[in-house]
Amino acid sequence: MTGRPRSAVAALPGYKPGRSAAAAAAEHGIADAIKMASNELPYGPLPSVAGAISAGIEHIGLYADHGATALREDLAQFVGVDTEQVTIGAGSAGILQQLLLSYVGSGDQVAMCWPSFEAYPLFAALVEAEQVRVPLVNETFDLVALAAAITDKTKLVFVTNPNNPTGTIVPTADIAEFLRTVPERCLVVLDEAYSEFVTDERVTDSIALLADHSNLVITRTFSKAHGLAGLRIGYALGHPDVIGMIDRTLVPFAINELAQRAARASLAAADEMRVRVAEVVSERTRVVESLRSTGWELPDPQGNFVWLPVLGDAAALGFDLERHGVVTRAFPDVGMRVTIASAEWNDRFLAALAKVRPQS
Repeated sequence: MTGRPRSAVAALPGYKPGRSAAAAAAEHGIADAIKMASNELPYGPLPSVAGAISAGIEHIGLYADHGATALREDLAQFVGVDTEQVTIGAGSAGILQQLLLSYVGSGDQVAMCWPSFEAYPLFAALVEAEQVRVPLVNETFDLVALAAAITDKTKLVFVTNPNNPTGTIVPTADIAEFLRTVPERCLVVLDEAYSEFVTDERVTDSIALLADHSNLVITRTFSKAHGLAGLRIGYALGHPDVIGMIDRTLVPFAINELAQRAARASLAAADEMRVRVAEVVSERTRVVESLRSTGWELPDPQGNFVWLPVLGDAAALGFDLERHGVVTRAFPDVGMRVTIASAEWNDRFLAALAKVRPQS
């Protein structure tokens, strides 16, 4: 091996993104494969956002504002916090990595319920932390068991709401109770990448919890509801001291000029964004009703995807759907996640699923 990499890095399996439609098409000889694996929004950017991106092209020969100052100010006003409580990163995943780099070291513990976002274990392994995984109950975070798993060595705990990949939620009141049990020395990272799609009334605005819990960090993204996944921009809200520490591990100029312009324009067009979210939620309802009407049992989805808890059949089901031109995200021996896309693509998925796994 050339060079001598850190053992923790050499042992990392690497993040595996959703398979592309092109790869599936090539393998199976299909001309029109579709990708419903990565929870991308089935639209291009809003017109005003596209205009902001186009107008920014002439500036890409210059370094962007490293601190994304104007976007921080816009976000602070948008969510109702002080600017010092906001940070920007290369997607919420980039901020999650920054959090572990800032607060967790070798021998520390990181706690989470599992299965959840695949990047958590990778980030924990990168900083050589011990992972404590608590099983989901009914596809949902078990906050009582998660609280019981926290020890003197626990530096950070993830709560994912809605959870990825199962799409389930925990009520905000339960999160508030959980926070009261967590010692202040332990950070609680509330990952809300899919919060805009939540319709369950038991989930309320978590930002109100920041006032009473200095160890709470809320992460959100422009990748999902705002449809800016390709520009990699997310944000976090928290205590100014924590935000300052996160900022120390930001790669210089990681948030590019076009991403900053697009995010600001999307905030200004929030009403239009919410209309698109409502369309996705409507399609989500239609897909769920169709699945349940044919005998599928699945948890109530609150993201822009549905979850099929097919356990050991997941890999085989994913392969069979690919042969019919539909690329989903199979988690071997756990289940399958399917992105809510356009009505046409959703119908293709439902038709393909009915062919490969007909229900009674």
